[in-house]
Amino acid sequence: MTEKLYIYDTEKRMKREFVPIVKGRVGMYVCGPTVYGDPHLGHARSAITFDIVFRYLRHLGYKVRYVRNITDVGHLEHDADEGEDKIEKKARLEQVEPMEVAQYYTLRYHDAMRALNCLPPSIEPRATGHIIEQEELVKQILDNGYAYESNGSVYFDIEKYNKKYHYGVLSGRNLDDIINESRALSGIGEKHNQADFALWKKAQPEHIMRWPSPWSTGFPGWHTECTAMGRKYLGDRFDIHGGGMDLIFPHHECEIAQAMASGGHEIVNYWMHNNMVTIGGQKMGKSLGNFITLAEFFSGNHPKLTQAYTPMTIRFFMLQAHYRSTVDFSNEALISSSKGLERLLDAHKALGRITPAGADADIRLSHIDELRRACTDAMNDDFNTPIVISHLFDACHTINQITDGKATIAPDAIEALKAVFADFAFDIMGLQDEAASNAEREKAYAGAVDLLLDIRRKAKEAKDWATSDRVRDELSRLGFEVKDTRDGATWKLNK
Repeated sequence: MTEKLYIYDTEKRMKREFVPIVKGRVGMYVCGPTVYGDPHLGHARSAITFDIVFRYLRHLGYKVRYVRNITDVGHLEHDADEGEDKIEKKARLEQVEPMEVAQYYTLRYHDAMRALNCLPPSIEPRATGHIIEQEELVKQILDNGYAYESNGSVYFDIEKYNKKYHYGVLSGRNLDDIINESRALSGIGEKHNQADFALWKKAQPEHIMRWPSPWSTGFPGWHTECTAMGRKYLGDRFDIHGGGMDLIFPHHECEIAQAMASGGHEIVNYWMHNNMVTIGGQKMGKSLGNFITLAEFFSGNHPKLTQAYTPMTIRFFMLQAHYRSTVDFSNEALISSSKGLERLLDAHKALGRITPAGADADIRLSHIDELRRACTDAMNDDFNTPIVISHLFDACHTINQITDGKATIAPDAIEALKAVFADFAFDIMGLQDEAASNAEREKAYAGAVDLLLDIRRKAKEAKDWATSDRVRDELSRLGFEVKDTRDGATWKLNK
């Protein structure tokens, strides 16, 4: 961990050298999905961004505890304090239990993340599993005088908080004007003013997800979960808190206020935010109805898509833009990403077929050391994956020159170049050769079936009909058609 890593801190509005709170260890909390619908490109952007951070910190030698939550309660329509819980609304429309909705879409999210080769987090807590911790947080804020109870609900007192602290340090907003404007509404409704946000909501009779509390039978506000779970798993101070740029206000701003109001200090050292995915210059998202799900990208089944795109094409498409810049979707851009990824993988395959020359070859170890240094410098500059990719493309050009006989490479240089690809393309950026991976899976898959048929053959020879029939029946149940011939058994998978 001798490298100096610089991270852009949203709160400080500058790049800062990364210095962990505890030497050799990193605590990172990232806001995960609200599980009421299929994951889309915006989910992929955030997941891939922080997967890169996770991978690179581990590459540098840090022991990383990566916490990514699942929001399965309290996220109301329009991200406000009123309206119907999004998961409950989905459950009502589909006539199922809310937790069925949450579980179904959580599994869909996990499937999509695996396809994108995003490493699983160290801990993945759910809001519904941490109601006690959220109630304790609300109690602390009440005891410190920065919240008030109203008709069984508890609201954060923005005006009182703003007198001692500044509500707006992350987003740069000045809420004095908002507070002054909302004074005219005092006494109307449950809030003292319209800027206050819910810490706990009293459940209406039709609300399904509800828990007992000192204030009412109800449910936590959206913002409480991350503060409570972040402290539980990462402590009162931790290194990185991340999420999409759309969470800066109000969600992360409210988290800072909750931490200050309950403990008297901020708990996050570096705030990181990935930018948005746009379509035609407009943010892509569920609330705007212009999103394309990842399943639709993988299948090509959407009016805006001209073809299907592999998960690695989506990942490469994201990595070609810096995480703090917008990514504008278009078929042309995805097709270009597909060709770029193919070029990179083809060069890597060609690298394995190159015969090295002598020590006096054109490409020597010093050249590859410079390549590694350039890639490392790019990653240390706020995880600049587009620059890493540009350096790898330069390496592709060199590989093509060598394979065309226009240049030679030394033996130690070729091994060093293979290591650069292994580290930066595959380990850090998480790219995969899907064709090779599929071929390996199919080979292993066929080997497993052949092994079962060999067990069946031996069982038949031993007149162990029970085992023989069980193997055949189980393979049939799984969709395999087994035929016995004079030369042995053959099989195929019925589509």
